[in-house]
Amino acid sequence: MNTGQPARAADRLGLMGLPASVRELAANSWDAIVVGAGHNGLACAAYLARAGKRVLVLEARERIGGACTVEEPFPGVKMSPCAYLAGLLHPLVIDELGLDARGFDWTPAVNGLFVPFLDGRSIQLWDDDALCDAEVERFAPRDLEGFRAMGAVIRRLRDALRPHGNNDIWIGEAPTREEIEERLGEDDEARKVLFDWSMAEFVEHYLTDEQLQVAYLGQGVIGTNASPFDKGTASVRFHHSSGRLGGMPGMWGYVKGGMGMVSFYLCDAAREAGAVVASGVGVAAILPSEGVLLEGGERINAPVVVSNADPRVTLRLLGDAAYDDWRERVMAVPIEGCTVKLNVLLNELPNFKARPGVNEAHHYGQINAPLEKSEWRESFTAAKAGRLPEKLWCELYFQSVHDTSVAPAGRHTMSVFAQYVPYSFASGSWDDHREAAKRLALASIGRFCSNLPGAVEDAQVLGPPDIEAKVGLTGGHIFQGEILPQYMWSNRLSARTPMEGVYLCGACTHPGGSVIAMNGRNAAMAVLADLEDK
Repeated sequence: MNTGQPARAADRLGLMGLPASVRELAANSWDAIVVGAGHNGLACAAYLARAGKRVLVLEARERIGGACTVEEPFPGVKMSPCAYLAGLLHPLVIDELGLDARGFDWTPAVNGLFVPFLDGRSIQLWDDDALCDAEVERFAPRDLEGFRAMGAVIRRLRDALRPHGNNDIWIGEAPTREEIEERLGEDDEARKVLFDWSMAEFVEHYLTDEQLQVAYLGQGVIGTNASPFDKGTASVRFHHSSGRLGGMPGMWGYVKGGMGMVSFYLCDAAREAGAVVASGVGVAAILPSEGVLLEGGERINAPVVVSNADPRVTLRLLGDAAYDDWRERVMAVPIEGCTVKLNVLLNELPNFKARPGVNEAHHYGQINAPLEKSEWRESFTAAKAGRLPEKLWCELYFQSVHDTSVAPAGRHTMSVFAQYVPYSFASGSWDDHREAAKRLALASIGRFCSNLPGAVEDAQVLGPPDIEAKVGLTGGHIFQGEILPQYMWSNRLSARTPMEGVYLCGACTHPGGSVIAMNGRNAAMAVLADLEDK
């Protein structure tokens, strides 16, 4: 088949198009069809194709990558609309699929987390232990030992559950609670972090300074429709600090060219192995053990269909073919998002009053615009009631300080990840409230700065329904469902479904949400094992 596509997916920012006519695609014989060209679907396709399977990937949108892609929201500016940092991308996938050789390059955000406060205090929690200890000792000297203990329990959890090598619980079948308990042994603190504590209980157990406590609260609710005072949110903190990217435990960083390059390199790996990737082709129905029906009415046959779509979309595509007990399990997982993403073009970086300057060390890490504990409670309550809160917790990232290729000279990109916002409003729609949400986010950051919103040239605002419409994630939930403990590990949806020949490979499966790609690998291994057994 003559694909007529460029050699690399990045050459067209993921706009892959049709490699052949739909009629030609339908006339071919396929072993597996992957529905959705998000990063996990592409990883799954790569592994299946490398095993000699004839694989077709179908993406409804014109651009591949799903929530992990690259667009040009403003002229001459490249940004990832949803995903923004790499940290949980699995080293095994990087190695096996040769992502480094394909161009994968990242800059670790070793400058850590910077948090300013309205009273002029601030703290920069470096990823370097000595520098971080010095900051904590200056900021809250009585909390230095507690801060070290807080980091130590996360390290113990990571070493117990996600050691380097093949004993990592993210590889393969999800572990049971009993298997996890066995690994934790007598470590009761680790057990509480993983299963019981709220994020507030976590920080209050180790720290006494309230500002240091609130500096960390947001790390337990990232992408989670729960308050930091809700049980289990400390586990969200562990999930996001459990990576081993680049041999740097817990580190996050900036992918050269933008996060979407990860999806593009996975696409290259899949196509090089023989998979065919077609974008702009919508699937209307999944036909278990038979293939798919396209929105145009054409049918493409394959005994295996792997859905990279979220489980609610997969349910819709299965229709009456979905088993009732599986349908009930899918519907029991909360999937309503509470985050708003702003992609912002700046004429200079934010100038924080607590540490003035527009090219400082903190701009090279992550920055939080914090909330007080009462504001956290009020914000969550307001969003649940269908209102915008008075203030948003915001996390900020500046790709352009690490990678000048993404913006014109003299301009900077700012990714803002903020919560809580409602999926639907008690009165009006997101079209009615989008501008207010933008002003609220920029004001929530601007109260710590001397030059915002003045430095803002343009901003794209994506509320939960916008994310849903843009990348197909039901509820605008970036993790295809909550990642609280009761929905993780063996409680997460399995790659195998009870419908014959139907599998899942997205973030709804083990090991959960974020740009990981192990979900796709795990699904491919399940498919290959089942085919071998037949």
